Order: sequence, then C-alpha cells, then structure tokens
Amino acid sequence: MTSTIQDPALVILQLTGGNDYMHTVVPYGDPLYYDHRPLVHVPPEQVLPLDDRVGFNPALAPVKELYDRGDVAVLHGVGYANPNRSHFRSMDIWHTAEPDRIGTEGWLGRVIRDLDPNAENVLTGVNFGRGLPRALALPGVPVASVAVLENYGLLTGIAQEQARTRALDVFARMYAPALGTGPVMDYLGQTGRDALKGADVLRTAPEKYQSSVEYGDSGIGRNLRAIAQVLLADLGTRVFYTQHGGYDTHAAEMAVHSQLWGELAPAIASFFADLREHNAAERVVMLVFTEFGRRARDNGSGTDHGSGGLAMVIGAPVQGGQYGEYPSLQGPDLLEGDLHFSYDYRGLYTTLVEKWLGLDAAPVVGGRFEPVAGLIG
Repeated sequence: MTSTIQDPALVILQLTGGNDYMHTVVPYGDPLYYDHRPLVHVPPEQVLPLDDRVGFNPALAPVKELYDRGDVAVLHGVGYANPNRSHFRSMDIWHTAEPDRIGTEGWLGRVIRDLDPNAENVLTGVNFGRGLPRALALPGVPVASVAVLENYGLLTGIAQEQARTRALDVFARMYAPALGTGPVMDYLGQTGRDALKGADVLRTAPEKYQSSVEYGDSGIGRNLRAIAQVLLADLGTRVFYTQHGGYDTHAAEMAVHSQLWGELAPAIASFFADLREHNAAERVVMLVFTEFGRRARDNGSGTDHGSGGLAMVIGAPVQGGQYGEYPSLQGPDLLEGDLHFSYDYRGLYTTLVEKWLGLDAAPVVGGRFEPVAGLIG
C-alpha cells in the first residue's frame, strides 16, 4: 500500500510527568554523573553510546536503531528561563508558548488555524487520548479527540452518561480559570459538534489500513498505530497529538523508567517502520517533549522535579545527531541543583513551524526565536 499524502504532517508525543533527561540520555563519560546519581544511574557498560560522553539508556534500543539511521535528533538543554517545577504551570508554558503569563491559546491551535484558516476540515488536528491537550485548544479551531479509533466519538461517544458528564467536568475545570466559564462551555459545544462531523470519516481509517508491522499491546502503541491509520487514510490531518504518562518518577525510578521506555521505544520504532512500509516516511516529523527534566541528584530511589530538559525530533526528513551541549554537571553550574537550560523551546517550535510546515512562526510562538540550524531537510 502506498500513501498519496502530499502535505507534511507533525506528530507531537508528550511525555507527561517530567521525563528524566539524565536517565534517558546518560552522561556516562562524566564521573559527576555517578557521584550525583549513586542509586539512579545506568552502568557505563550498559549505555548505548552516542559518543564517548553520552549515550542512550538501554531501554531506548529501538530508538538507537533509528538514531543510527540518521533519523533522530537529540536536542540538549531545551527549556525556558525562570523554570517552574509545577507540572501544570510548566506544561501550560509548553502548550501555549507563553512563559511569562497565563496563555489562553494553544500553540498548535494557532498552527491548525493557519493551516486551515476557514476551518474547512474538522480533522486538520487530531488528538489521540482522553480529553484535549491545551496545546490544541483555540476557540474557533476544530480539533477531533479520539480515545479509541474504532469507536470514535469525543465525549458524546462515551457510553455511560455519568462518564460523559465527568469528562466534561474535568475539561471545564481545566480550562475555565484561563478562558472563563462562558467561553469554555461555548468551546465544548462547538468541539462536540465538530466531533460528530468527523466521526464518520475517522471510522473509515482502520478499514483502509493494512500493515505487517506489529505495535504490541501498550496504550501508546495503540495510539501510534491509530495515528498511522489516520495519516495513511489521507483525511487531510496535518497535526497529530498523543501522550505517554507516568514519568513523575519520585520513587522506584530504575524499574518504572525502564518500563516506560520499554513500552515507548518499540512503539516509536514500529510507527516509523509502518511509515516506511507505506512509503510515507518522508511526510512525517515527530517531536518528543516533556514539561521538565529531573534534579541532577537522585533522592534515594527516584528523582524530583528539575528544569533544563531533553527533546527529540524523529523522522526521515530530520538531520539526525546531537544539537547543543549537554548541560554541565559541575556544582557551581547547576541551577539550585538543576541542569541549566541552554535553548529556548520556542526556537524548536519555530523550526518545526517554518522549516517543516512552511508557516510563519512568529504569530504561533509570539515572536522571533532562533531556529535549530540544519535540523530539517
């Protein structure tokens, strides 16, 4: 099966909870790493080297294979000034591209608006998972949110009225403080109507899909498979969003983090293998991000909320390798025990918006920021 997709697509994969940068891309060549992490660390002989200083956690072996193909860019020290260690506030900063105030518009909502200014396609942006990430929310911009593709329906498709009411209530409580009760309810109403418009179309995606690639039985695997199904059905979707949760590893991190990446890394590899099988690999770029990293020192069995973090950009159009310098682990260079950020995340957004999607990034990210030179194309 060959895809006829003509327009580039962007897949956003959010690691919810604060993925541990130092336990994902391991600075095994720096003795301070083992001093700071006497219990939560990867032994040097188990690291999958990217060079003689840093390497992947062994749980990322399938991602390392993509890296070796030249399809993975590792961006060091991505973040923002005056880091906030609150999950909610930090994620809001990433979602709205507004670090200095409470934003009311999602950055991807602005992207979808610019891709489809007349809102002609309710499937230009699709989220796979419960609810709707704030990154996608923008009044007047339709976005479909899919829990299970085969029986798709946003909120209205929840079988039990009680469950539907709970889902609406959660959404309203999340968005009302910033948008106000009236706009939230208006937005919910419009979103529900948009979902009904797109439901019948989205249900056709699995029927058109055939693949020899196995994704496994994890939730993230199912979501990435659903993204591939919709992408390959040529429904005009340009922005895809999904999440993988559980990264708030305050305790038992060695087991938990390995399990998380043990689910995620094979799912990512399967997704890109699926695209290659369907000759669609050149049409997709994926951003993997998290709201913040973890502290430089472990707390005995886990790690606490930190700052400067890791992002990865994956896909055949990506010029793979490492971008930027790994933050220093020297005591005086740490920011209250955290790794310093060295690159503003809005520059990364700028790169994806301008170099990949072909849009003007300034209205999306709120100004002009330095793109990542050479990342795309």
